[in-house]
Order: sequence, then C-alpha cells, then structure tokens
Amino acid sequence: MKTAWFVATIGGVGYLRPAPGTWGSLVALPMAALLHLIGGPWLLVIAIIAIFFEGLWATTQITRWQDDHDPSYVVVDEVVGQWIALLPLSFGASMMGASIFALWPGWIAAFVLFRLLDIFKPGPIGWADKRNTPFGVMMDDVIAGVLAAFFVVMLAALFHLVIMI
Repeated sequence: MKTAWFVATIGGVGYLRPAPGTWGSLVALPMAALLHLIGGPWLLVIAIIAIFFEGLWATTQITRWQDDHDPSYVVVDEVVGQWIALLPLSFGASMMGASIFALWPGWIAAFVLFRLLDIFKPGPIGWADKRNTPFGVMMDDVIAGVLAAFFVVMLAALFHLVIMI
C-alpha cells in the first residue's frame, strides 16, 4: 500500500498546498525535461504509458474504500497529462536538433493550457471525470493533455506563421 501512496502522490507532492494538482503539474516539468534529455521523445512516450498504468493501479488502490473517487492528493494523473501536453515540444526539439529549453514559450503554454483544461474540464474532459472511477481519474487528465498538446501545436504554428510574414 505504501507503494501505491508513493506513486499516487508522486512521492508526497500531492500533499503540497494550495492547489496540489498544480504542484503535480509543476513537478512534471523537470521530470519531462530529464526524460527528454536521457532518451528523447520516445522515452517520454514510454514513460507516459508506464506511469499511466502505474497511476491507474495506484489510484485504484488508494480510492478502493473511499467515497471520494478523485482525492486532491492523487496527482499522478496530472503528471501523465502534463507530459502529454509537452510531447509536441519534445518531438519538435528532437526533429529540429534544438535544445528542449530553447522552446521555453511552449513549456509555459503547455503548462497553462493543461492546467486550465484540467481545472475547468470542458467537454470530454468533464465526461471522463464524471465516470467516478480510477480510469476516469486518469483519463480526464490524458484528454486534457491531448487537447493542450493540440493547442500548443496550433500556437506554435501561428507563432511561426507570424514570424514569416
């Protein structure tokens, strides 16, 4: 059970106040940078998949006998969603041979967009959250991460279009 708590709270980050979800997203940033530096975007993809399933297991263990299906201290879902939001930056830096840190405006956009989507839960994000299951806990952040990644790509395209004009 201690392993489940460690995974679900990302080593206790979920107990930071205020806004533990934001702390979870913040701690995901250097973790993603390290994964990218060690193994590029494909290591980040592998980590996303692995932590998704580990987080699903941990969330199932933690919430099994609770009424609250998504306690605020469970932040492993934010890490997975934030990593997904950062994927376009990892792939873009890798394809262009650029430093991942050179794309710092994208990091800010990915963080802000993911947090806004995760907080307000529009459309399919809210639908996933309302499942009231460990799968829903993980999937609402996966969907928020995918949508944030899409918006990051759109903002980058717009930025590059403006520079070319």
